[in-house]
Amino acid sequence: MLRRVAISKTHSLRLARRTLCSDAGVKAPAADFKQEVQGNEAHVHDVAIVGGGMVGMALACTLANKPFSKNLSIAIIDNNPSLLSDEPINKEDLPNPRVSTVTPATIDHFRDIGAWKYVEQNRHAYFDKMQVWDYTGFGCTRYNARDISKDFLGTPTSQHKVYPSKLSSMSSETRSSPANQGSSVKLELDNGSSLYAKLVVGADGSKSRVKELAKISSTGWKYSQDALICSVEHAEENHCAWQRFLPNGPIALLPIGDRFSNIVWTMSPEESTGRKSMDDIDFVKEVNRALDSGYGPHPKVVPFAGEDAFSWLLGGNATSAKECFEIPPKVIRLSSQRLAFPLSVQHADTYVLKRIVLVGDAAHTIHPLAGQGVNMGFADALSLSKVIYEGIAVGSDIGEVTLLKRYESERRAANMAMIAILDGFQKVYSIDFGPLNVLRGAAFRVANSISPLKRTIISYASGEYRFPPLFS
Repeated sequence: MLRRVAISKTHSLRLARRTLCSDAGVKAPAADFKQEVQGNEAHVHDVAIVGGGMVGMALACTLANKPFSKNLSIAIIDNNPSLLSDEPINKEDLPNPRVSTVTPATIDHFRDIGAWKYVEQNRHAYFDKMQVWDYTGFGCTRYNARDISKDFLGTPTSQHKVYPSKLSSMSSETRSSPANQGSSVKLELDNGSSLYAKLVVGADGSKSRVKELAKISSTGWKYSQDALICSVEHAEENHCAWQRFLPNGPIALLPIGDRFSNIVWTMSPEESTGRKSMDDIDFVKEVNRALDSGYGPHPKVVPFAGEDAFSWLLGGNATSAKECFEIPPKVIRLSSQRLAFPLSVQHADTYVLKRIVLVGDAAHTIHPLAGQGVNMGFADALSLSKVIYEGIAVGSDIGEVTLLKRYESERRAANMAMIAILDGFQKVYSIDFGPLNVLRGAAFRVANSISPLKRTIISYASGEYRFPPLFS
């Protein structure tokens, strides 16, 4: 049995040692890593995951819990000091402004690998309703988990700061000793230590060092927008996700437990600079104005004229079709620092090379307006784990390009479809033009009133359905 080398806890998933390493010992991660030697040969890990964030740890956990891959030797390389901390999570701490919304499909996978109970130890909240509307007052759409017979639509959960990679160089090695036959990749770390792996996974974010060292280029563009994020407090607990499209970008209010919510506000760089620097009281006023009647009137939920002609297709009207517009809960104070970052879309020109593969933000970044970025990364991790343990089952080399291309062919198409759809939304809702505003309002009314369409939208957003071949 190969020894598995992994970090025992992650800042987001908080995976216990028994989850990652159910039948093997745990070694310290890269911060204290010393080159392992078997005889006169350095030990070669099966998989080295560069990046101990949510996606990297999800991949490690999945591999550690599947029959054909559970005995793999897995090294996780990350520079975050909190990964070595044994301090318990204190849910009474003020919320972190960095939040990711996890879909029901992702949660089902985490439960399957025994990880979700550790996520629940962190600050999180389930929301079962969502309201999306336009500042013009022409349209509004409401969604309810009961529309698709679910208990909730999503779960925002805290994440932590991304730290720079410890990786300083990466090179191919050919090893033909009796202990280690075949090829591997040598990873040299910035503390002078090194390790070898048959497969290197770049899960190290949008500024991926793995992608850089592998000389994998990307295609993409920058938006003339920043995302400003922070946490806020209400007088009462919030159980709904809210999103309002404003002239310069949407503002989203996501519940994160107790009386706290997270703000993700897309705006121009000039607005971002101004709102970051204003005092807390004035900023709270700006948030409440943006979520209420600032910029335009409240919409009226008017049934679509053709509603009855479509409702019979999937068993009558959705629960939310008759719900009225609601005003979001007032924000009473700011509860975290305000952070801002520029928005862009990037897509790696290839996800795989021999013994190297990219997942998550290392492979693709998207606009945050639908909260799908991290879920795309989790889908990458699940797809790659399946390819790896299917390859092991038939005796394949897990670093061979022909095997890894199966992962790329599945995920690249799905990710391109999501990138195209969200980029289209961003462009349509960035134009303030009378006739287009009316059309957007009509689209909201159609989505709200035609129950089969509404159920389909919810199912795709929650990860239950994949895009049809037309989009992929």
